[in-house]
Amino acid sequence: MIPAWKQVMDEEMDALISRGTLELVSASKDVVVVGCQWVYTLKYRLVDRYKARLVAKGYTQTYGVDYFETFSPVARLNSIRILFSVAVNMEWPLFQLDVKNVFLYGDLKEQVYMEQPPRYIAQGENTICRLRKAIYGLKQIPRAWFEKFRMVISGIVFARHSDHSMFVRRTKSGSVILAVYVDDILLTGSDSVALEETKEYLK
Repeated sequence: MIPAWKQVMDEEMDALISRGTLELVSASKDVVVVGCQWVYTLKYRLVDRYKARLVAKGYTQTYGVDYFETFSPVARLNSIRILFSVAVNMEWPLFQLDVKNVFLYGDLKEQVYMEQPPRYIAQGENTICRLRKAIYGLKQIPRAWFEKFRMVISGIVFARHSDHSMFVRRTKSGSVILAVYVDDILLTGSDSVALEETKEYLK
């Protein structure tokens, strides 16, 4: 194998292990095991950038066994337009935040088992991976990410608005409004101190 690809694969595996994404367990005959594969990307810029990602074969999952709900709310486009309009008319600062590797932050409620990654067979054939956190390819990852995010921002007193992906925090000096569209977050409001607090908290 080309050393550059091996290096990025090692980095991906180290990241998954350090996050506690998976653990090795003994396989039993009655569990459904999801397959996995490596997906390789070569990005051309000033310097060639190699990228390897471990992806679960979500199409082999079974409804009611290793996934249930998959729906994840996103902010309606009308809500985003209104948010832009309010921010511009009220001269509020407007921030756009992007979460890197967004779906890897979701916690799995279901018991999901996956084959050991190719080229990284740590133990014998009767050993599989139990997924504790989401990885790309699973059917429920958008929902798992949104539930984790909703739980985190409730810690700083954000409450859902009429749109399921719009959250409002009221302060003594004003308010902060946050909209979530998959992995993009729009943040605006009249309280500049609370805006900075929110950005720091989300880091």
